[in-house]
Amino acid sequence: MSGICEGRVVIITGAARGIGRAHALEFARQGARVVVNDLGVQADGTEAKGGPADEVVEEIRAMGGEAMADGADVADWEQTGALVAKTVETFGGLDVVVNNAGFLRDRMFVSAGEDEWDAVIRVHLKGHFCTARHAGEYWRNRSKAGEAVDARIINTSSGAGLQGSVGQSAYSAAKGAIASLTLVQAAEMGRYGVTSNAIAPAARTRMTEAIFTDMAAPEEGHFDENAPENISPLVVWLGSAESREVSGRVFEVKGGIIGTSDGWRDGPIVDKGGRWEPDEVGAAVHELMEKSPTPQKVFGT
Repeated sequence: MSGICEGRVVIITGAARGIGRAHALEFARQGARVVVNDLGVQADGTEAKGGPADEVVEEIRAMGGEAMADGADVADWEQTGALVAKTVETFGGLDVVVNNAGFLRDRMFVSAGEDEWDAVIRVHLKGHFCTARHAGEYWRNRSKAGEAVDARIINTSSGAGLQGSVGQSAYSAAKGAIASLTLVQAAEMGRYGVTSNAIAPAARTRMTEAIFTDMAAPEEGHFDENAPENISPLVVWLGSAESREVSGRVFEVKGGIIGTSDGWRDGPIVDKGGRWEPDEVGAAVHELMEKSPTPQKVFGT
């Protein structure tokens, strides 16, 4: 198989279903050797079921590609270290990490439990840290040894992380942190030949179909703007050698739409030239609000 990722080696977390599965199949179509990482858990992170990662591997092999399944817990330091080591041993290297794994435990903020909060933050945020951290060390060591590195980290944020979503405080907090993590990775890892970008995708998956009822599949013959396969072409391009000049960006993607998110930027200021008194601050804040753009609406409001 050949394509824009021919010969590249990619780890994709949460790759057995939905968007992750679509990524795995498209990377394989474009010539990459794919590590299909997935625990096989339910949408809320419970009850591991069989080996869905093995099924994706068989699909890839049936189309003539190379792949292996992996069941590492993405938020476990030792297991993800072993995942990176096994990938390098099996395929002779590693070029791309796509952090996609995650689940939901939605709850209004005042009803959220500590265990739910910890579970969501662990899988989404720590799960984005662990595999990329081990891969980053591998790439840094190669670079310092004088080898040419052309590697990629592709993270998965969300519109909920960029502008908030009612009933999803833990998920939104984690996804917002992932966008910030992407900026730091891009700034620090560029010297080693590594780029880092994030996507904020909108598609029909196990996590979204129960919440967004308007994501039902259209009639046959019509473009399915909510199909998870629509997300993967951007991700595959970001994983290719063609994207080496693009780093530190957050892309919003749905259907046939690709856009960028501006994120936090410095806005208007009021400078007194000295220390403010508390009773002076109100007028200054109102002046700033008049000069500032209206924030985007939080999802669900």
